[in-house]
Amino acid sequence: MKRELPMYSIEGTDFVVDVANLQLIEKANPENVIPLSDMRDVGDGYVFDYSPKEKNIPMLFSDDTDVKTIKIPELVQLDPIGMSEKYGCSIHEMQGKTDFSLMVDQQALGRRLMGQLTMVDIAGHTFFVDIRMDMLRPKDDFLSKGIVLSQIDHFYDDDRKVYTIPYNPKTHEFHDLDYDNITSIPKDLIVVSFPHESVLDPIGYNRKGGWDETYGLKETNVKSHFEAKVVDWKETGIETTIQENINKQHKQQKLPKQTDKEQKAGKRQRRGPKL
Repeated sequence: MKRELPMYSIEGTDFVVDVANLQLIEKANPENVIPLSDMRDVGDGYVFDYSPKEKNIPMLFSDDTDVKTIKIPELVQLDPIGMSEKYGCSIHEMQGKTDFSLMVDQQALGRRLMGQLTMVDIAGHTFFVDIRMDMLRPKDDFLSKGIVLSQIDHFYDDDRKVYTIPYNPKTHEFHDLDYDNITSIPKDLIVVSFPHESVLDPIGYNRKGGWDETYGLKETNVKSHFEAKVVDWKETGIETTIQENINKQHKQQKLPKQTDKEQKAGKRQRRGPKL
């Protein structure tokens, strides 16, 4: 039997506490959602501006003059059962825990704060996530250029929050393709996929951006180790590009060759008439 989720009333309006998706949902209007990420984390709860008229955080140019500052308790207080189920601990084990201590891997956090870099395995080779150097730096391969993050921006999928790149497993490097002329799948390359650096190393990402080290960790958590996914070339759409390039080359080969006289006439036309 599905558990009935707890409610929390804000200015007379009941909201469902949705721990699974970290949000509040208006009971009478499920389309109206207040995400936890839009609130300010103040350590012992969450604070946000609330419009009784909109029953949500007010829009940027809202005309509601009755906006109030609301503070709600932590999720461990609002829905202890939901939090225990989501994070795999008993109600007894949750005693004295805060949202942060429950939602964030404290061991992984401690290792990262002590200076240990996150690692990601890519096709059997380990890389250090070195955001300070803007790269995934291959372990035990000082000749490799690695994977420079600023060079793979256009391979990022914002919807899936991952990079999907061509990769050379012998040189341990990113390898771009000539998409205008490629006519076959590269034999020496594979395609790999891995998360954005804000997920791979949120602490390093926060440091680089000038934010608090622990900003957003409740949403992203901290992990010490990742494994990249090897993607089939067929999933990248490259076969369509290859076929288009082959068709283009065939059309060019079928064009009739111009005689010397025709080429000279074409040159005169491009130069314009003689005066």
